[in-house]
Amino acid sequence: MDNLQQTSTLGQSPSNRSPLAFFILVFVLAIPFWVIGGLTGFQLLPGLPVTALMAVCPALAALILAYRENRSAGMTVLLKRAFDYKRIKAKVWYAPILLLMPVVMVMSFAVMRLTGTSVPDPIIAVLPTVILVVVFFISALCEELGWSGYAIDPMQHRLGALHASIVLGSVCAIFHYVALVQADRSVAWIAWWSLSTVALRVIIVWLYNNTGKSVFAVSLLHMMFNVTWQLFPVNGSYYDPRVSGSIMALVAVIVIVIWGPQTLTGHGKT
Repeated sequence: MDNLQQTSTLGQSPSNRSPLAFFILVFVLAIPFWVIGGLTGFQLLPGLPVTALMAVCPALAALILAYRENRSAGMTVLLKRAFDYKRIKAKVWYAPILLLMPVVMVMSFAVMRLTGTSVPDPIIAVLPTVILVVVFFISALCEELGWSGYAIDPMQHRLGALHASIVLGSVCAIFHYVALVQADRSVAWIAWWSLSTVALRVIIVWLYNNTGKSVFAVSLLHMMFNVTWQLFPVNGSYYDPRVSGSIMALVAVIVIVIWGPQTLTGHGKT
């Protein structure tokens, strides 16, 4: 049977859930964070305004809707997906989950150096890096419980994996625009970052579909993206989305060609 046509673990068939309702709720929940960020201008980290705390909104929206659909049972099942690592049957998938983003960032660094951009050497200290891993894993879980744990399955059911990835990636990009403006990013920077975000979402859905639809797996990947961005010289201040976005788009194209646009698994309809 088509996995996406089965009754979901949230208590409702994916085809009956409304990604649009989820998106609207996510944006509504983000408004207070946008306002606080605009009023205070406080930075949690370089290039990361306090508005970034809105990372909790996708999880909150998913939990609210899961409760509406199946009461406390729906919320419990959704929360358990945060550590659904047992879904990852083929452990080889941990290689791209943990190594893909560091490779992309190393390649970005090399390209910038080779093209004459003066980029300082990265400084990676153990304790600050461990703290980044913990903090960004929590924020990634909050986002992916919503984007992957709740929204992507009904979208794939209706649109197919690639089209669903592009739509969800676009929504994810727009969701971050206020924070990026408050971090003083230029329009060009945001445009290239948007490309990398859509490409990243294609990669995330590819890994999600090939790891038994594991939210834990894609949260690790999401965390690695944020950690490696902060470790890029200096606290990401030299990060150039034109370079990394192009590399990630190339990776996404390779994934699409090899694994196929309909499911991103190399098989027919999932």
